[in-house]
Amino acid sequence: MKIDLTNTTSSKINASLMDARRAGGNAAAGMVLTLVIVTDEGSAYDALKAANDASREHPNRTLAVIKRAGRSPRARAETRLDAEILVGSDAGSGETVILRMHGELAAHAQSVVLPLLLPDAPVVVWWPDNAPLHPAQDPLGALAQRRITDAVTAESPVGQLAQRAESYTPGDTDLAWTRITGWRSMLAAALDQHPVKITSAVVEGESYNPSVELLGLWLMNRLRVPVERVVTSGPGITSVTLRTKDGEIVLDRPDGLMGTLSMPGSPDRQVALKRRETSELIAEELRRLDPDDIYAAAVRTPVDRLRESDAKADPAVAAATPVVEADAGDPDGATAQVPAAEEAAAEKGAKKAAPRKRASS
Repeated sequence: MKIDLTNTTSSKINASLMDARRAGGNAAAGMVLTLVIVTDEGSAYDALKAANDASREHPNRTLAVIKRAGRSPRARAETRLDAEILVGSDAGSGETVILRMHGELAAHAQSVVLPLLLPDAPVVVWWPDNAPLHPAQDPLGALAQRRITDAVTAESPVGQLAQRAESYTPGDTDLAWTRITGWRSMLAAALDQHPVKITSAVVEGESYNPSVELLGLWLMNRLRVPVERVVTSGPGITSVTLRTKDGEIVLDRPDGLMGTLSMPGSPDRQVALKRRETSELIAEELRRLDPDDIYAAAVRTPVDRLRESDAKADPAVAAATPVVEADAGDPDGATAQVPAAEEAAAEKGAKKAAPRKRASS
């Protein structure tokens, strides 16, 4: 069922929702939370489709806030609220209300949303793009227990992580973190099966993908080892290598579909690591509404602590340069690799700098 309301109010929208439920023979709400989506016309379709798919696991009332402030002075002076109500099969397993706010009303979206929240139910706010700098201080974000952003949609995705760390408030999360749940689960399970001390790690993935940085920061934070970030052509995260004295534990996914887990003393095996749709990411985030302390620790770790290198470097040059293992003095037993040519040059420079003894007369 679809109901269009023009130049309406929050009370009329609530009344229409009740009428729609009665017409469908279901007077009780039966929904577990309110999901508020703050988006624009360009992203509204994809965001609503993802929310509707996620509602089959979490029946909810979805409120899509679309702000139309207007470009001309006349349009900005016009204050109007238009609503589109979807119930039944058109709205997944809940209710969907699309709120289009015109003029000055766009600056006071919280006053429209507040009367439409389900009573005694948690509130989640999701910004598919153009998230505020401080989600918890946003008028709509202040209404929610959980605030979901997506650093991938930012102009500088990796730089956005620093902003998320600075503005972090318990209850904040980012879909860039949700995308690495499968990787974190597989790596944790691998270390449970092969408990050994990790000396260093390498995370490979495409450039401008904050999930690669977050995975490296998580490994650094949990394992207390140096982590190298290698840029590849993708898609997404392509490989993670955990170095140990017994050999390397490698989780490789070059095609974005299936991964291969390799461990010392064990045969290689295929694991499911398909890149997930947005609806699956939202459904996962709606399963838990308490603060994510592990995400907080990872995002607050400075990104510049990752050592970056480019996998596109000429392999012939790297192969022609012999490497000497040198103890880096790391408390976790990590080693630093120093090219032999650089070591010889350093020794030659040291000999030249040494003072010469005068000949005895």
